[in-house]
Amino acid sequence: MANSMILFLTLVAIACANLVLAHEPSPLQDFCVADFNSSARVNGFACLDPKQVTAEHFHLRGLNIAGNTSNPLGSFINRPTVHEIPGLNTLGISTVRVDYQPRGVVPPHRHPRAAEILTVLEGTVLAGFVTSEPENKLISKVLHKGDVFVFPFGLIHFQQNVGENDAVTIAFLSSQNPGVIAIANAVFGSNPPINADVLAKAFQVDNSVVNKLQAPYN
Repeated sequence: MANSMILFLTLVAIACANLVLAHEPSPLQDFCVADFNSSARVNGFACLDPKQVTAEHFHLRGLNIAGNTSNPLGSFINRPTVHEIPGLNTLGISTVRVDYQPRGVVPPHRHPRAAEILTVLEGTVLAGFVTSEPENKLISKVLHKGDVFVFPFGLIHFQQNVGENDAVTIAFLSSQNPGVIAIANAVFGSNPPINADVLAKAFQVDNSVVNKLQAPYN
């Protein structure tokens, strides 16, 4: 009886661990090109008939083209996902190119469905993330051409061009559709807005400061 109970609890623990660690499922066929016209609702997109699949479903042009960094952040993000490359469907990967002018930033954000590995193609980039355990520890490093840095799954992270010239990075993410939650936009630009009193208490500032931060989004 005791051995049966131990076996039962062991199986439950294994099942729970698998549920916790579950991510995008492994493909059960060579490919599953996204069929955007299908009414089927699955975790991802339904599969296009393989007989209709062509090379163009796995192809994207233009990732070599520099983006326009003339904006307040001084950066441009080219983030093709399964919507631009239908052949990514069920493969659990995607890519992103970022161009930075000097001092340009990718502000603190997180990907709710992906880890990320970043490579510097040109320039000097400060990259970092904040941990949850130990709580709020900043792990960051100045990266140079050819350097690689990893952002763990779901953690808040950022990049900044700290060099004197333009910079370029390319990254790969462990999801066909990793999602992006920009922290400042989410907190101060939600629709409808988060109550100013809540944010004032959370950030220990006056309501007038919160109102000023929310104003650009209104």
